[in-house]
Amino acid sequence: MFKLSRVLPSSCSRHQLLEVLSSRKVEVRDCLRHRHDTYSAGFSTATNNYAAKGYTSDRIFAPYCVYKGKAAFSLSPCLPTFTKLDSGVVVVERRGSMMMIFMHAVGERKYDREKKQRFALSATEVGSLITMGPQDSCEFFHDPAMLSSNAGQVRKSLSIKANNNGYFVSLTVVNNLLNTKEYFNVPVTTAEFAVMKTACSFALPHIMGWDRLTNQQSRGTVGGTVGFQSKVDPQVLDLEWEK
Repeated sequence: MFKLSRVLPSSCSRHQLLEVLSSRKVEVRDCLRHRHDTYSAGFSTATNNYAAKGYTSDRIFAPYCVYKGKAAFSLSPCLPTFTKLDSGVVVVERRGSMMMIFMHAVGERKYDREKKQRFALSATEVGSLITMGPQDSCEFFHDPAMLSSNAGQVRKSLSIKANNNGYFVSLTVVNNLLNTKEYFNVPVTTAEFAVMKTACSFALPHIMGWDRLTNQQSRGTVGGTVGFQSKVDPQVLDLEWEK
């Protein structure tokens, strides 16, 4: 009442005072509603933009990357896909792998992502990497036309060799059809290689599909389709030989 006395004349009646207070309530209510609508619209817009950009739970990319002066590579799991047979049994349609992607350096902290090369480690090859000791080395050969008349036309060789400071991870890609040869060499420290081994150990059951199997058993729905349909983005499932 003290504040109202500053804006109301002394002759203001009780009825007029109630009318003023009622109008003030309407203004306050409208203001609050406007603020609520604005907040809701902003929240809704943010949510829509968030989904439109693809940042959903089904699109998770978390590669482990090693960047060096002349080349770099990333390591990430590619999960298997499953299919259901007419008998109702769910089987692996495409085996999973640990995908390595190599890129040449084209400048300081810049890498050529357009001419990258892939090498997909199978479960057994992952086992070879995991069991490597500080003085060990291993080498893997991939040929998409192996055991055919086109064998050797395009081949890839991945080698991991120990040195005094860690390891050298090297990839050679020979394409006789295009008459090209690419070579990537990335030095890896002991700590970086330890991360690779630990990550591969964790991912191994997942790329084999065994995590889906054990999850189904724990829920008592072995053989069902619930949880078996992979939602991995097709870009993640790019085959080693695709460009």
